[in-house]
Amino acid sequence: MRFPLLSFFVILMPILEIAGFIVVGKAIGVWATLALVILSAFAGLIILRAIGLGMFRKLSASRQSGVAPADEIVQGVMLGLAGVLLFLPGFITDVIGLLLLLPFVRKAIWSKFAANIVVASNFSQSRQWSGGARSQSSRPDVVDLDDTDFHRQDPNEKSPWRKGPDIDHLDGPGNNGPRG
Repeated sequence: MRFPLLSFFVILMPILEIAGFIVVGKAIGVWATLALVILSAFAGLIILRAIGLGMFRKLSASRQSGVAPADEIVQGVMLGLAGVLLFLPGFITDVIGLLLLLPFVRKAIWSKFAANIVVASNFSQSRQWSGGARSQSSRPDVVDLDDTDFHRQDPNEKSPWRKGPDIDHLDGPGNNGPRG
């Protein structure tokens, strides 16, 4: 098996969450336990919504400045994971989700894994739109045409691509085929 730790985690986590429900339920009561689970689920949904909107704004700002948004993406993914973990019922996932909400924990996790992750991007070479005018592409294999530079012509009747058994049957009356 390729990921024995992950499969062990998937099997062990529900057992630990059930044990957590039992321990917390005995300590504070059934209704208070259910209230905590429901409140954490709502908190997770609120965080997911806020993170989605905030991440969109940060990515847009990074795009306008021409900087690759690797850090914003990683932070947004970890905050999104925190929201998902808070949404899932269970106190262990809630604790992990709350820890991911802390900026120093996210930075520690990112510094641990950043050396093993390569962010490859041509983000700064992407097209920039400013004031409705397109900027010239920096890629030599791209031909940037305006509406006046390109227009469609009527199909060439002598073209070998125009005639054939697949096209001719679409030309009947009342049919919205290529000529219809």
